[in-house]
Amino acid sequence: MQFRWYGIVLNMILAALVISGAVFYAAFFQGRSGESRVLEMRDAASGKLYGKWPLKDGEEFALEFIHSVHQSPVREIFTIEGSMICPVAARFSAFGAGMQSDLEEGQILSRDGDVLVITGFNSAFTELRYIVGTVSDHLLFIMGETVSLSALCGKNAHIVLRITGGKNR
Repeated sequence: MQFRWYGIVLNMILAALVISGAVFYAAFFQGRSGESRVLEMRDAASGKLYGKWPLKDGEEFALEFIHSVHQSPVREIFTIEGSMICPVAARFSAFGAGMQSDLEEGQILSRDGDVLVITGFNSAFTELRYIVGTVSDHLLFIMGETVSLSALCGKNAHIVLRITGGKNR
């Protein structure tokens, strides 16, 4: 009878450990994949903050500008993974000056109507640097919003985009 009582207590302790382990795993490991981070846009020289947008791992944002030679839109699409900015796709209308014409290993060139699309990038960046257009604007597409960078930062502004918050991966 005494051993039976110990068995019941032991089973209750084991059940409590299993449940608390599952709760710990769900709270600290599975939640990390959706951990919020912030895309910050700053002046490259002074560090002045122009804007910040919350993002989760896997969420996308894009930057678009008008190519100075082709006079057609170029859109670069990115996602975030931890503190890294990862290119997803580049969309443009024509090859030529300043446009990627050779594919790197793993990259795929396809068409989406009249637009050329390159995917399969295998790189990541800690930051992106741009100079906001003086003739044509740069646009940031993020969280269903379109942000004019010349209105936000001014024409010819040298900007840097970085991910902050969360843990580095």
